[in-house]
Amino acid sequence: MALIAIIDDDLDIIEASTLVLKSKGYEIVTASNPEDGYKTVLEKHPDLIILDVMMDEPDDGFFLAQKFRKNDITTPILMYTSVSKTIGFEYGAGDMVPVDDFVEKPISPDELIEKVENLLKEK
Repeated sequence: MALIAIIDDDLDIIEASTLVLKSKGYEIVTASNPEDGYKTVLEKHPDLIILDVMMDEPDDGFFLAQKFRKNDITTPILMYTSVSKTIGFEYGAGDMVPVDDFVEKPISPDELIEKVENLLKEK
């Protein structure tokens, strides 16, 4: 089964996402900050990255996604965000950062599975 890296500073989100994805047979690796997330992706080579926008800094996820792409890491990225709700700004994949899809937090288990399955099919 596919390996998914979850990079988020909210341990509740990591735990909930891990439970949902493991219930569908996915293997999970996690990191709670951008530095560890980058190292995890380099070491583990996941099939999909789930990345939060806001961690230590409000734009950590944007910069980490750009760092992945600048270093030729082409792994699909699903970005968790609450930015559009917070500031009322809507955006899609490719508009501002090189990610494959966005999802607004909180995400339902069904929507998470659907997004993950779609991104893994496209890989």
